[in-house]
Amino acid sequence: MQSSQLTVVHRQDCDLCDEMVAALEALNRKIRLPPVTIVDVDGDADLVRRYGLNVPVLLLDGTVVCKHHLDAEELIRLLR
Repeated sequence: MQSSQLTVVHRQDCDLCDEMVAALEALNRKIRLPPVTIVDVDGDADLVRRYGLNVPVLLLDGTVVCKHHLDAEELIRLLR
């Protein structure tokens, strides 16, 4: 079975981005989450084109789970 991967599309000096990362860390203390990778949106032209200022975005294996705020219920549902 292939393990899942979470990705946060993030931007430097973005309070919402930092809040999503902190919320994921808190959730990870309650339930075991897949590994989380943080990607700087401004470091990838394709990500800038896809998401622009619409960050943070949480991806599960490349599919959008939620934007702007962590939707923990949706993430847990998708991980089941």
